[in-house]
Amino acid sequence: MENEQLQQWVERISLTYFGIPFVHKATFNRRLRATGGRYFTRTHNIEISTLQLELHGPEEVEKIIKHELCHYHLHIGRRGYQHRDADFRQLLKQVGGTRFCKALPIASRKQPYRYRLICTSCSLEYLRKRKLDTRKFVCGKCRGKLKLIPLDLENKV
Repeated sequence: MENEQLQQWVERISLTYFGIPFVHKATFNRRLRATGGRYFTRTHNIEISTLQLELHGPEEVEKIIKHELCHYHLHIGRRGYQHRDADFRQLLKQVGGTRFCKALPIASRKQPYRYRLICTSCSLEYLRKRKLDTRKFVCGKCRGKLKLIPLDLENKV
């Protein structure tokens, strides 16, 4: 699905369920992983996760769009648009939006480890996603020196 199709979809949902046109921009964002969508209060634009569409289908994305449109219309109307506000909760229930999006599978969220740290004293191993300065850190068990080994190099050997 393209951004133009998403724009038309959001505009159609806005008119159907809220009776008010959506006059800003709706786009897909593939980088959204922890959330199904987001509403920007400064620009009034909406972003929707493409992963939600791929994994859970259009029914779930329609609920996410309704959720973001609740933020949009309440913010434009100068009413309580945040999750904790009664206006938001009431409108969300009224239009049938979802409070929380379905979680992505753990395999798609989890990044592989990139570094292995080995203590030179006790041989304890640590796996890390980020590189760290071995001059500043020591082993948590025995306070020994750590040796950093990038895992991509380890796999090639």
